[in-house]
Amino acid sequence: MGLFSGLFRARDAPQNRTSGSAYSFFMGGSTSGKRVNERSSMQMTAVYSCVRILSEAVAGLPLHFYRYMEDGGKEKAAEHPLYFLLHDEPNPEMTSFVFRETLMTHLLLWGNAYAQIIRNGKGEVIGLYPLMPDRMGVERDSKGQLYYEYTVSMDDAPTVKGSTVILPPAEVLHIPGLGFDGLVGYSPIAMAKNAIGMAIACEEYGAKFFANGAQPSGVLEHPGTLKDPSRVRESWQSTFGGSHNANKVAVLEEGMKYTPISISPEQAQFLETRKFQINEIARIFRVPPHMVGDLEKSSFSNIEQQSLEFVKYTLDPWVSRWEQSMARSLLTPEEKKQYFVKFNVDGLLRGDYQSRMNGYAVGRQNGWMSANDIRELENLDRIPEELGGDLYLINGNMMPLSMSGAAYQEGKEESNENEEVLEVEGPGGGGDGSGGEDSVSERHHRRGKLV
Repeated sequence: MGLFSGLFRARDAPQNRTSGSAYSFFMGGSTSGKRVNERSSMQMTAVYSCVRILSEAVAGLPLHFYRYMEDGGKEKAAEHPLYFLLHDEPNPEMTSFVFRETLMTHLLLWGNAYAQIIRNGKGEVIGLYPLMPDRMGVERDSKGQLYYEYTVSMDDAPTVKGSTVILPPAEVLHIPGLGFDGLVGYSPIAMAKNAIGMAIACEEYGAKFFANGAQPSGVLEHPGTLKDPSRVRESWQSTFGGSHNANKVAVLEEGMKYTPISISPEQAQFLETRKFQINEIARIFRVPPHMVGDLEKSSFSNIEQQSLEFVKYTLDPWVSRWEQSMARSLLTPEEKKQYFVKFNVDGLLRGDYQSRMNGYAVGRQNGWMSANDIRELENLDRIPEELGGDLYLINGNMMPLSMSGAAYQEGKEESNENEEVLEVEGPGGGGDGSGGEDSVSERHHRRGKLV
C-alpha cells in the first residue's frame, strides 16, 4: 500500500509537464525538426512582438492601491506600504514598470510568473523580487499543503554554489496562466511548439536561400569521370555561392552542364506560408494582426474596433489574473475587507477626440459627471471647488416620471377655482337689476383672461 499511496500522492502534486519538466519539451523537439523553447522562440519576430506588446501594455497601465470608503466609494491608500511597492518601486533594483514587464514576459513564455515576497517583523510586505519560472517547482507535502521549491545558482548571488530553497505560499507571489489543475499554468510556447517550429523553419529556409545567392541548388554534370568531385564542388560553391556572388556569370569547361533541381520559393508558396505563420502566432497570444505589422485586412473603419477588442478580450483577462493574484498573496484576510488592487484601463478604451467630447457632453448634461471628473480623465488640472469644478448639473426641462402630470393637474385646479367664482356672480351684480349688462361684460372679460 505504501507504494500505491506514493504513486497517488505524486499524481496529486501540481505539475507543469508541458512547460519544461517533460523530456520531450525539455529537448524542444517539434515536428518541423527545429528546437523550440522559451528562449529560441523569442528569436521569431512574431513571438517577440506579441510578448513585447502584451508585457509593455500591462506594465504601462496605471496601477493603484485603493481603500473602500464607508459611503461605497473608493480612495487611493497612498499611506499604505503596498501603494509605493506596486505603484513605484517593488524593490530597490527596479521600477514598477520593469517589474511588471518582467513577470508578464515570464507569464507569456512559461505560463507562470513568480516573485519572492519579503516581509518585515510585523508581517508587512517590504519588497518583491522576480523569480525564474524554469527553476521553480510547485509541490505538496505529506499533509497536502502546497510549497514552492526554487533552485538557486551563482547567477543569483556569487556566494551561492547551487542549492534548493523551500518557500511557503505566503512568501511567493504566483500568477498562473491557463492550466488544467488551477494551480500551475501551461506554457503557450509549449502548447504551440509545432506552429512556432514551422515558422522558424520557414525563416531559416529563407535565410539560406538568400545566403546561396537566391539561386536554387542543382547538379553539375560532367560527360566524363572526375578524379576529385569534392574539389569541383567546393570551387563552384566558393565562386558562385553566397549573396555576395549573386549574378556572376559561370563559365563551364569540358562539356559540364548545370541543372537546377529545386523548386522556386514562389512554387513552394514561401511568402504565403510565412505570412500565415505570423497570423498563427498572433492567434496564440490573441493579438490583433495589425499590432504585429500585418495590415492586410485592416482599414480605417475597423482598426479602432480591433484595438478596443484587444483591450476587452486580451488585456482584461490578464489584468484580472494580476489583480486577484496580488490581492490573494499580498493582503491579509482583514486587509482584503478594506483594500484592493486595481489597474486602470480607461485610457486604452478612449476613442478619438470627437467621440470623447460627445460622451463627456452626455455625462455632463445628465448630471453624472462634473467638470473635474472630465478634466481628470483628460489629464487636465482641476477647477477649484469655489469656481464650480465639482458641481453636478442637469437640464431644467427634465423631471421624474412620477411628476410628469403635476404641471397639468395644477393648471386644471386653478381653472376650476376661477370657474366656480364666475358662477357665483348674479346677473344683476348689485341686486337691483341695473348692472346686468356690465356684469355680463365683466364676466366675459374674466373668461377671456383664462383663455
